[in-house]
Amino acid sequence: MKIKYTVLGPFMTNTYIVYNEKTMEGLVVDPSFTPEHYIHAILQDQIELRSIFLTHAHVDHMAGMNALRARFPKAELYMSRGDASYLKDPSKNLSYEFPDHVLVEDPEHWVKGGDTIKTCGLDFTVIDTPGHTPGGISFYEAKEGIVFTGDSLFHGSIGRTDFPGGSMTTLVTAIRKNLFCLPDTVTVLSGHGDPTTIGQEKKTNPFLVGGGL
Repeated sequence: MKIKYTVLGPFMTNTYIVYNEKTMEGLVVDPSFTPEHYIHAILQDQIELRSIFLTHAHVDHMAGMNALRARFPKAELYMSRGDASYLKDPSKNLSYEFPDHVLVEDPEHWVKGGDTIKTCGLDFTVIDTPGHTPGGISFYEAKEGIVFTGDSLFHGSIGRTDFPGGSMTTLVTAIRKNLFCLPDTVTVLSGHGDPTTIGQEKKTNPFLVGGGL
């Protein structure tokens, strides 16, 4: 598995391009602003885009969704039904402050924790990580030792919970129960900031160390 990422938009959001070097089939995780950047990268590397993963339905993680789906109509979108109402509600997806509100059509696949997504020769397990939004999910590839956590778990931090539908208790519980059970060596690729590992966050993340929430 090969991973490329670019930091985009006013919130410095990580958009990931993941592809199988043998087949050149790929997927995008969280298509953010200025989609021409990652569309160009996909075309330049001659990647056959098969899938799009959405960790949660906030504007900075799906601002480029419509352009990406229009350019690659065969790529199928996977997300949680818990964020379904966010797709067409600018007040929930936080695009109300932008000149062009972001409205996204329903995905081809609604997924939930425990589901397996087989795409591009890779096997991703869906992990429920609500709290930043009600339908927050992470995507874990066990063989590669990688988990895409969106805005649930960051290097040294966790997602905000003061947006509509957020809950600090729900988020912390989900991280401890559903992410911290992964091997310590698993690399965490989040929606913002630098990579980290599960082991490092278990030991040093100030929001999660100790017996608080």
